[in-house]
Amino acid sequence: MTLNGETATEELGARIARGLRTGDAVLLSGELGAGKTVLARGILRALGIAENVPSPTFTLVQPYETGALTLHHFDLYRIEDASEMTELGLDDALGQGAVLVEWPERGFPSRLAGDALRIALTATGTETREARIAGPAHWRDILGGGA
Repeated sequence: MTLNGETATEELGARIARGLRTGDAVLLSGELGAGKTVLARGILRALGIAENVPSPTFTLVQPYETGALTLHHFDLYRIEDASEMTELGLDDALGQGAVLVEWPERGFPSRLAGDALRIALTATGTETREARIAGPAHWRDILGGGA
């Protein structure tokens, strides 16, 4: 899927938000500047979060209470060992609501990855991104065949 600018990336986030439910994990991968946080911001805005939505690079996890569900936004860029995920409360977060995970390759448990919506973003120009999307079948209807 081609995303032409931040608005298109945030619109994809809004479509994802409509399908999120407790226990869902959305894994966002891509190089620095690929648009992971922009996509996360689009998801959170669609869920009613009006506050600033930074990447939780230094806090590692940022919880958000929305009207629909609790959403935890993880940034695993600084994770050095997958065992740190237990300390961050990933399993608890999945039980309480949904999770967004930036840099999942740095520590997201492989046992959960099969049930996750996986989005790999690649910059293809100054304002354009390519989104490769894979995940469980129920996301196909929500995202128009992209999952």
